[in-house]
Amino acid sequence: MEFFDNHKKLFSAAFLLFLVLTLFVAIMPAINNDRNNAPLPGQEMLTDDAVKGKALFISNGCVACHTQQVRNVDMDKMWGKRPSLAADYAINRRTDVWRNTATLMGTERTGPDLTSVGTRQPSKEWNLVHLFNPRIVVKESIMPAYSWLFEIKKDPGKEDVVVSIPKQYMQVEGTVVATKEALQLIAYLQSLKQTELPNGSQPVSFLYKKEAAAVQESGKTDAGPDGAPLYATHCQACHQANGEGLKGAFPALKGSPIVMDDNPQMMFDIIMKGYDAREEFGVMPAVGMNAGLKPEEVAAIMNHERSSWGNNARKVTTQEVQKLMDAIKQLPTQ
Repeated sequence: MEFFDNHKKLFSAAFLLFLVLTLFVAIMPAINNDRNNAPLPGQEMLTDDAVKGKALFISNGCVACHTQQVRNVDMDKMWGKRPSLAADYAINRRTDVWRNTATLMGTERTGPDLTSVGTRQPSKEWNLVHLFNPRIVVKESIMPAYSWLFEIKKDPGKEDVVVSIPKQYMQVEGTVVATKEALQLIAYLQSLKQTELPNGSQPVSFLYKKEAAAVQESGKTDAGPDGAPLYATHCQACHQANGEGLKGAFPALKGSPIVMDDNPQMMFDIIMKGYDAREEFGVMPAVGMNAGLKPEEVAAIMNHERSSWGNNARKVTTQEVQKLMDAIKQLPTQ
């Protein structure tokens, strides 16, 4: 009971417990996410104006009504070409030491999702009019008017950005001119665009597109299909030609314990039946079954992956793959 009567010991213990929990619950997972997720190829950093516009987006409460995340549900298909991935947000960085506003997922969809609003509404003029008074372009809009981000001038200067506003929406005479803050906010909104996945493919369907790919000589002398072009056709769009995948989007095959395993059972199952057990990566469909790959083709793909990029696992025979395929056929259908 002496411990509980000593306020210094009690508060010191509570503070120490808080620090330990912060380390394991917040700091370590954040470091792990930063290590395992990288921006998709083609993602662009925000411009200086867009960075300032992001701060305005936050300070004006836009995050309360707009989300920036496309979920893998039918109702979200109108907001982007594909569901969002962890890699979509890897390019974001915290505002400063004290504020972490790197990823603006939003809180609800009172307004439209803005994941790819820069693609849906690329017009700066439309966005400025909408910002001045949303009802001008969307009569049913419940969004507040951000008219304080504009000025009314009788004689705009040559460098002023004039906004064309219908007379019925003007309460005073003059010309509407966008302020620097309004232009910065629009710059941020126009920067919000979903980055295309490799080859412009989709998280599910892209595995089945027969994309032309330059394939180097593999030096293979034994009989049977060449695994390199088969890999390029069915696997390379995700896992890349170097086998390193894309952090936060598709797992690496280079050095993968599944690829290197002496028992090819799991590797075979993933190729044939797909995989959906890792939250940090998109769902892999049943490539082998959907593409109708033959035993010798599956073996060729497996051997290419098991012997490339520094991997040095034993080769899988066509007979082994045939037995595994036969086992699948014998499973009862549901």
